[in-house]
Amino acid sequence: MQARRFGRTNHASTVAIFGAAALWSATQAEADAIMEQVIAAGVNHIDVAPSYGLAEERLGPWMPRVRSQFFLGCKTMERDADGAAAELRRSLERLQVDAFDLYQIHAVLTLADLDAATRPGGALDAIVRARGEGLTRWIGITGHGVDSPAVFREALRRFDFDSVLFPINFVQYANPVYRAEAEALLAECRAKDVGTMIIKSVTQSPWGALPKTHQTWYRPFTDPACVQQAVNFALSQDVAGLCTAGDAQVLPVMLQACQQFSPMTQAEQEALIATASQYEPLFA
Repeated sequence: MQARRFGRTNHASTVAIFGAAALWSATQAEADAIMEQVIAAGVNHIDVAPSYGLAEERLGPWMPRVRSQFFLGCKTMERDADGAAAELRRSLERLQVDAFDLYQIHAVLTLADLDAATRPGGALDAIVRARGEGLTRWIGITGHGVDSPAVFREALRRFDFDSVLFPINFVQYANPVYRAEAEALLAECRAKDVGTMIIKSVTQSPWGALPKTHQTWYRPFTDPACVQQAVNFALSQDVAGLCTAGDAQVLPVMLQACQQFSPMTQAEQEALIATASQYEPLFA
């Protein structure tokens, strides 16, 4: 599988980053099978969070054995320093590791969220202290929503984050405002050597009134040809990699698509975006 430099971390991350939300409600036996798939695919970067159900508990038995094989990123949704510090340490314990490679302020959706996390006494203060204590090497920020690219451009003005994680998919890119903001964020990340991870790359619509057939909180593409198109589009942007979907059924299809990634020309990308009216953007 192709690997790309993850910004200033200099880690050569595989273009598929294991989104450990796929372990949300897994038994340990199911989690073991999923981890075997991930390792067999050659993936070397994990993204996990305490808000991902049982994911940390299920990964924990694996990490002492495979820690050196993976760049490990974790997150906190806490917004104050005390809460973030406590959550970081709980995650270290559950994952049975001594330190993270990357620790991120999670689910920053609005400028108000950003204000809360970056104020004096906010979560960022705790993560900076944790970096000083050797508990994480790098600091990132994550989020989703129609405003995330603009919010993260402001975040980069406030603090020299090492990574950002936000959504890109061809359906969302049909929104010209979102696309312009996302491209501006990617350009700023490139200029500042900030690592970029993409989420929701295989999104076709919200669930709406449809029955929820997958663990993802969006309705994913599942047909291998459609997943391949969506993955090819996302990885044809100026990004390090994409987080795999938080669903055990979609995971192997995405892993295969990442292994078979083929860059799209600009004309091919525009043609795919032109089909977006068949679907519904996740963020209006």
